Amino acid sequence: MKKYKIAQVRSKIGRPIDQKRTLEALGVTKMNRSIVVNGSPQVEGMINKVRHLLSVEEVTE
Repeated sequence: MKKYKIAQVRSKIGRPIDQKRTLEALGVTKMNRSIVVNGSPQVEGMINKVRHLLSVEEVTE
């Protein structure tokens, strides 16, 4: 199973509400704080929607 390490690198201030809610659904809470999420089609879609606000790395374990 794929895992992604994501961190928010740009602010959500002034962004549309759907992008803010997508960040919340991913679990990204603060700037530059990294989290690891399991890859699924739904999660990959959410990452693609707000990719311009995130730093994304694929984690290999």
